[in-house]
Amino acid sequence: MFTGIVEELGTVAAIEQQGDAIRLTLQAREVLGDVHLGDSIAVDGCCLTVAEHTDDTWTADVMAESLARTTLGARAVGDTVNLERAVRADQRLGGHVVQGHVDAVGQVRERRPSEHWTVVEVAYPAELARFLVEKGSITVDGVSLTLVDVGDESFTVSLIPETLARTTLGRREAGEPVNLEVDVIAKHVERLVLGGYADERLAAIAARGAGERS
Repeated sequence: MFTGIVEELGTVAAIEQQGDAIRLTLQAREVLGDVHLGDSIAVDGCCLTVAEHTDDTWTADVMAESLARTTLGARAVGDTVNLERAVRADQRLGGHVVQGHVDAVGQVRERRPSEHWTVVEVAYPAELARFLVEKGSITVDGVSLTLVDVGDESFTVSLIPETLARTTLGRREAGEPVNLEVDVIAKHVERLVLGGYADERLAAIAARGAGERS
């Protein structure tokens, strides 16, 4: 699990093509301070497993599912990415509960800079609309953000100077793709309410009542 608080900007050092997968090597420093094989590190919001590491690089295998659902397949050597280690149980939850399981790829539609912050509009796929609410949480390229306005096709977020300086969102331009992860709590609520569980329970109660009356 992650919190959407980016620890550092890493750099893509190497990409090894493996047919339906890639082997991705990233240069970093902060996230390698206590790294072990098998640890989880989020790369632009996508949870990856450390398969190899040196003093200043680490390598992960990216499977076809991740390549299809995230922007990682479009990364090139030299690109900058957001990095965050998995959260420990004794840490503060600075952002919100983030799984590192990207739901879809959105697209930066517009940037509107002001004196002290920048408003960014992001277009999102229609299937995510039911999970987005004003002042709710959204993860964009691994960054925990608060939704400001939610429209039928896009939403806006306000980026403070700290976010602009410490994450890749400070340089994402209109037309660029971004990884989106909606609030996992919203997904579970939908599954419980609309996924058949509620209907089955009501049917069982009705059947029990009918039996008692007969």
